[in-house]
Amino acid sequence: MAALPPRMPGVPSSPPVNEPTRPAATQEPLAPVDLVALYRDMLLIRRFEEKAGQLYGMGLIGGFCHLYIGQEAVVVGLQSLARPGDSVITSYRDHGHMLATGMDAAGVMAELTGRAAGYSRGKGGSMHMFSRERGFYGGHGIVAAQVPLGTGLAFAHRYRGDGGVCFCYLGDGAANQGQVYESFNMAALWSLPVVYVIENNRYGMGTSVERASAMRDLARRGESFGIPGFAVDGMDVMAVREGAAGAVARARAGEGPALLEMKTYRYRGHSMSDPAKYRTKEEVEKMRADHDPLDTLRARLLAEALIDDAGLKALDRDIKAVVGEAASLAQSSPEPDPAELYTDVLVTP
Repeated sequence: MAALPPRMPGVPSSPPVNEPTRPAATQEPLAPVDLVALYRDMLLIRRFEEKAGQLYGMGLIGGFCHLYIGQEAVVVGLQSLARPGDSVITSYRDHGHMLATGMDAAGVMAELTGRAAGYSRGKGGSMHMFSRERGFYGGHGIVAAQVPLGTGLAFAHRYRGDGGVCFCYLGDGAANQGQVYESFNMAALWSLPVVYVIENNRYGMGTSVERASAMRDLARRGESFGIPGFAVDGMDVMAVREGAAGAVARARAGEGPALLEMKTYRYRGHSMSDPAKYRTKEEVEKMRADHDPLDTLRARLLAEALIDDAGLKALDRDIKAVVGEAASLAQSSPEPDPAELYTDVLVTP
């Protein structure tokens, strides 16, 4: 029987930092989830990002490119709690979020290569693509700019009474920005249905949390606004799902916003141009060896006999085929017509 990896250091066995008033529904156990499907979703993100890194190195992806390798459990775990009609908004490390919301790999890859078949018709690139059909509102290149926009999406859910929740993702570096706290204040004041998800991968660009934040317990950042916070092991998809369930249910029940600090880790540099000299190779290797989210779930799948080695290999082949086809289609798709520059923008005389 495969051994399960240890819990990520620094994460309490009981996630809540301060206990919110929860609706009765959150006391019920989570509905069963397809663990193989969660693994497949994380594997798709991993293989997609690996291919994106290759294409960037070949000069086929221009501009900035921020990979999500290592953080897959966060968005996959949270999106397993989402419902049709919810909204998602995030920062520029966004490819994984797009795939987790159901956006097509070929359309995402085509956008990365600046082609007409991309979700933003080749104009948004890695950091700025959208899909209203999937409730995905970006992809934002300015640090923390998505937080007030996500708060606005939550206001729209409440105004319309559609029962939706906004999942608003931000990084540990963005957590120090002023507009984040203005958003917290507004969300708490109006009891907006938003879950703020701080993906704490320990390094805001190249600066560690220890050097950048006076209050390093990011789950407590909403306390002055009465927003309950939870610290969650973001390297374990089931810990994410279980730790976030109460926060999502609370927002959905109209009890206001919640804050989740997902303690996670990125294996690559901040962007493809970052050599990541601010941390040691040994640190990265140890995180991969002890806390890789795919390894953690793979061990559970094998231990519970939900899939065997042959099934895992077949799944990997299928995912690689999907990603390979997406890369081929992205490269063969035509570039956007120059007239496309004038669409989707406000032009005044």
